[in-house]
Amino acid sequence: MSAKILVIEDVPEMSELVSMYLQKDGKEIVKTGSAEEALETLADGTPDLVILDLNLPGMSGFEFLKKFRNEYSQTVPVIIVSARDADEDIIMGLGNGADEFVTKPFSPRVLVAKVNANLRRNSEISAAAEDFIAFGPYKLLLNSCVLKKESEKIPLSTKEYKVLEYVVKHAGETLSPEKIYSEIWNSKFGDITAVAVYVQRLRKKLEEDPSNPKYIKTEFGMGYKFEKDLIKESKSKQS
Repeated sequence: MSAKILVIEDVPEMSELVSMYLQKDGKEIVKTGSAEEALETLADGTPDLVILDLNLPGMSGFEFLKKFRNEYSQTVPVIIVSARDADEDIIMGLGNGADEFVTKPFSPRVLVAKVNANLRRNSEISAAAEDFIAFGPYKLLLNSCVLKKESEKIPLSTKEYKVLEYVVKHAGETLSPEKIYSEIWNSKFGDITAVAVYVQRLRKKLEEDPSNPKYIKTEFGMGYKFEKDLIKESKSKQS
């Protein structure tokens, strides 16, 4: 999924220029011409990063920044892009929660590089702060329900994630299909062959050779077991 960038800039030509370079870099852009309009867009969800001008009609960029930090997010990176270059403006912007202050005129390519650096840093901080279980090249992020292979996100359905999380948290235990079905589907009655289907799906995504799995093993006649020795590191209240 591409990063969502909120661009708050009242000069259409500048907004188009910034958006064009970011879209070429694969970003999803939401353009607004005022702080008030930007606040309305936040009802649809918080962006991954904000690019903010200071000289805006109505509410100023400084006022938006204070409101954004107090009411919406303390962690989403905010890059101020402004023609105001006085020390007092830079100090106020950074002091109120901006992560970068870029003065106009600027190189669009450098701005894109700063956007990517802030997104990467924020992602690394978020990943480091949450509980996880690491095995092989994979890291299971328990708070955000995400599986990553190094820096790549591996797409999982909700049930796939739940089955994987359950067997990983019970690594070393042989789990019967009935037990897995009861825990994940919250029912003692149903088609337990669904467990085998989801295990096969996970093997296709995890294993180099799904026909000879090393992570989720089959204990014939008994169930499935995640190999405990393959867990490299964990930071989890449950583990």
